[in-house]
Amino acid sequence: MVFSSPIFLFLFLPLVLTVYPLARNLRSKNLWLLLASIIFYAWGEVAFVCLMLVCTLVNYALGQWVDRANDATRRRWVVGLAIALNIGLLAFFKYANFLVQNLNWLLALLKLSPVPWTPVRLPIGISFFTFHALSYVIDIYRRKVRAAGNPATVALYIFLFPQLIAGPILRWSAMSPQFARRIVTSDGFAEGIRRFIYGLAKKMLIANVVAVPATKIFSLPARELSPELAWFGTLCYTLQIYYDFSGYSDMAVGLGKMFGFDFIENFNSPYIAQSIKDFWRRWHISLSTWFRDYLYLPLGGNRCSKTRNHLNLLTVFLLCGLWHGASWTFVIWGLYHGVFLVLERTRFGALIQSLSRPLRHLYTLVVVMVGWVLFRADTLPQAMTLLGLMFGVRHGTDLSQLLAMHMTHQVAWAILFGILFAVPLRAWLRQLRPRLAATLPGALQPVTLCASIVLEPMLLMVLLVISSVWLAGNTYNPFIYFRF
Repeated sequence: MVFSSPIFLFLFLPLVLTVYPLARNLRSKNLWLLLASIIFYAWGEVAFVCLMLVCTLVNYALGQWVDRANDATRRRWVVGLAIALNIGLLAFFKYANFLVQNLNWLLALLKLSPVPWTPVRLPIGISFFTFHALSYVIDIYRRKVRAAGNPATVALYIFLFPQLIAGPILRWSAMSPQFARRIVTSDGFAEGIRRFIYGLAKKMLIANVVAVPATKIFSLPARELSPELAWFGTLCYTLQIYYDFSGYSDMAVGLGKMFGFDFIENFNSPYIAQSIKDFWRRWHISLSTWFRDYLYLPLGGNRCSKTRNHLNLLTVFLLCGLWHGASWTFVIWGLYHGVFLVLERTRFGALIQSLSRPLRHLYTLVVVMVGWVLFRADTLPQAMTLLGLMFGVRHGTDLSQLLAMHMTHQVAWAILFGILFAVPLRAWLRQLRPRLAATLPGALQPVTLCASIVLEPMLLMVLLVISSVWLAGNTYNPFIYFRF
């Protein structure tokens, strides 16, 4: 079950919201959310619910052990055991097929018999689930917060349905106080609805529209692609992945607010970044800060030699690529970003900073879009072919696919709005409103106030209706981060 589905919008969410305020106390509310979250996950992953429950109980027990242990050596052994178990689980389900596939490829080169293997099915959201479990034990080990008093609280932290499938990645230290004390205010609930509708509109009206030409172009044979079509497909995917993932994150944050939770913001207009370092401060913030706090800083961070620091960055982004998927394209994508982050700490970075803002922005967008080709391509040869076409190194031989065949009116409008709303337009309008009210004549100020009160609710209603109609029409509705 995903947020942008009729069963969620018109049955599951209304039912959960209706029962939630009827619960007598916070403990009952938490238990209702836990039950709803297990049903939410079991809707598509019945086979793995028991696995997740067992892992939750194991991490609860390890957290209790770490919390009560006073001996430093024992505490290190326990947290090491927790890391090994959680990473081992992730490695088995996510990377076993990849490792065996590459091993069999090597054995074939050596003319040896392949390893017999039945492919392992990947549990939905296992990367997010694993990082939550690690955060639980590590935050307790660091004495940031105490262990949960009962396993149901840990289960709610792991299973909480707004963040279960695609984040944002939440820290136990941030969520533990909210499980113990929170309230739902009318303003908070209204803001939650607002964020959810905006996120749904991002997903349905922009991401799903540009996903159609992106999917078609990336599936075409290289001989049918022209440079402009390759760039167009990359632009569409660049918009798709941002509006798909940030839309889902907005819906998650909005859902959290409806139940009284405050989740970390996951995006901050990443496509206005002035460098790759700036981009990663704005893109998938919960993941980048997780790697920073739980891996980069323990490795030494900036408190070491330049060589070691650069190695740390490459290591972190290699693992960041692997976190996204078991494929060489993800590995190269992670290393690719790591290399640019290293370069930006050298004279190259000083050169980039000396450029004008438009040129810095252009540099960042080109680097990011090239990276998205690596991220989206099914294989490295396909990625290299597309990049060769984009930069004029290769040329198609059968240019039967024309740009006009993919640039429909609907796609053109989606690209236009996708570019427009990639900037923090809403924040700018909020800052402009008081300035505008202060400069307008007194007689017009009530009109502007009325407009600000009426226009946004009307816009939200229109976006909700259109998004719902598109959902009911069974339009193309992929979800990129669903597989992670």
